[in-house]
Amino acid sequence: MASVEECRAALVKLVAQFDELDSEARAKHVVERTISCRISDLDVIFYGRLHHDGLDPFQEEPPADGRPADVKLTIVSNDLIALVEGELDLARALLGGRVKIDASFGDLLRLRRLL
Repeated sequence: MASVEECRAALVKLVAQFDELDSEARAKHVVERTISCRISDLDVIFYGRLHHDGLDPFQEEPPADGRPADVKLTIVSNDLIALVEGELDLARALLGGRVKIDASFGDLLRLRRLL
């Protein structure tokens, strides 16, 4: 099991990786969405926001408006790190039940194009 600090570092790396995406691809496929990432084995949730300019840094504080996230991910700590490091394929992780994503069908299609 990875620590909360290791998961936080992985999410910082994910934000940096997202910033490296082609701006045209982001403009074409990104719709502003709030994101929650629940690390189930650590019982911690990180919150972020996806928009045309990128992915905001994840915080442990929920959004001030109190609305639920548009896209909700649930994953264990080791799988989060493996996913960010490129050692775990998202599609296989989804099919194998290692990652759960609660989002609209349209959001799932957009995310697939970006990842």
